[in-house]
Amino acid sequence: MTDAVRSVLALQAQEPAAPYLALWNRIDDFDPSDLDRALADGAIVKASLFRFTLHAVDANDIPWARAAMQSRARDAGYHGILDDAGLTAERFDELRERLSTVMAEPHDNTAIERVLSELVPESGDPARLWSALRVVGAFRHAPTTGPWSFGRRPAFLPCTVAADDEPAATAELVRRYLTAFGPATVADMSQFTILKRSALREVVESMADVVAVSGPGGSRLLDVIGGEPPTDATTATLPPRLLGMWDSVLLAYEDRSRVIPDEHRPHVIRRNGDVLPTVLVDGLVRGVWRASADAIEVRALEPLDDATLDDLDHEARHLRRLLADREPTVFSRFGRWWDRLPDGPTITIGS
Repeated sequence: MTDAVRSVLALQAQEPAAPYLALWNRIDDFDPSDLDRALADGAIVKASLFRFTLHAVDANDIPWARAAMQSRARDAGYHGILDDAGLTAERFDELRERLSTVMAEPHDNTAIERVLSELVPESGDPARLWSALRVVGAFRHAPTTGPWSFGRRPAFLPCTVAADDEPAATAELVRRYLTAFGPATVADMSQFTILKRSALREVVESMADVVAVSGPGGSRLLDVIGGEPPTDATTATLPPRLLGMWDSVLLAYEDRSRVIPDEHRPHVIRRNGDVLPTVLVDGLVRGVWRASADAIEVRALEPLDDATLDDLDHEARHLRRLLADREPTVFSRFGRWWDRLPDGPTITIGS
C-alpha cells in the first residue's frame, strides 16, 4: 500500500473518500480495508503538506516533505504567527516536544487550543497559533471513524520530524514529483506544490539525476534519468476511469490541458477550488460523474462512443461495489455543482 502511495507522491485527502478512490483507480483488486489498516497503523498519514492542503503520504516521507515546504510556510506567514507568539526556534522546539507528550492520544482542535492557551498564554490567540503549528510543526490527522477512516471533526497526533535540510528535501520532492508525473516543467512542480519557481529551478540545476527532454512542439521538459514518458500510443490504450474529487493527476500540471481540455476546465475546477469527480477517457477528461443510490450518473462534456460507455459501465459496477458498504452516494454534499453543468443528457451506468 505504501508503495502505491509513493508511486504518485501523495494523494489529495481533503475529502475522506478521495484517497480510497485514487487507489481504487490505480491498484487492481484494491481492497479498501488495506488502506484502513495502513492509516490506522500510521504507515500512511494524512497531513497538511503540498499547497498546504491535506494529503495522504507514506509516513516516511513526512520529514522531507515538511522540510521542503518550510520556505513557503515562511512566505505564507505561518512563521510570522510563531514570531508574534514569542516562539524563538528554541522555544518552538520545546513547545512541540511538550505538545507531543500531551498529544500521545488524539486531541481535537478545541482540546489543542486549550492546551496552547496554557502553554503559550502570551500568544493571545491559540486558534491562530494552532493554525500555524499544524503546518510548521508536523502534526497529522488521527483516524477517527468510518466510512473512510476520517470524520468531519479532525483529531491530531504528532508526526516524526527530522532536522530541516531544505535543499536536500526539495531535491527529493523534485525527484519524486517527476517519477510520479514527469516529464514536466518547473512551473508544473510549482503548481503542484506552491514552491517558488526560482527555488525549484535552483535545486533542479544542481541535480545530476534530472535531465532535460524534448516535449510537444520542441518544448523543454524535465524528467528523472530512465523516466518513461507517455506516448500517444500508450495514452490511447488507457482504460476509461472514474476519478474521485481532487485526484492528483488533475492538479499536477500548470498546463491543465495536458489532462483537462481547456473548454472543460471551468466545469471541472470550480472557482472556489473544488475539483469534481471526472470521467477520464484516453487520458483526458471527457465528463463528470456523481453517485446516486442505485447508479453512477455521467454528464458527458463531449460525445462518448458505445465502446467507451460499455467500458465505463464496467468501471461503474466496480465502483458501486466499493461504495456500497461505505458511502453509496459519495461526494453528495457537493451536488450543487451538478446543477450548474452545461445542459445535456445524463447517462446512467453501473445500475
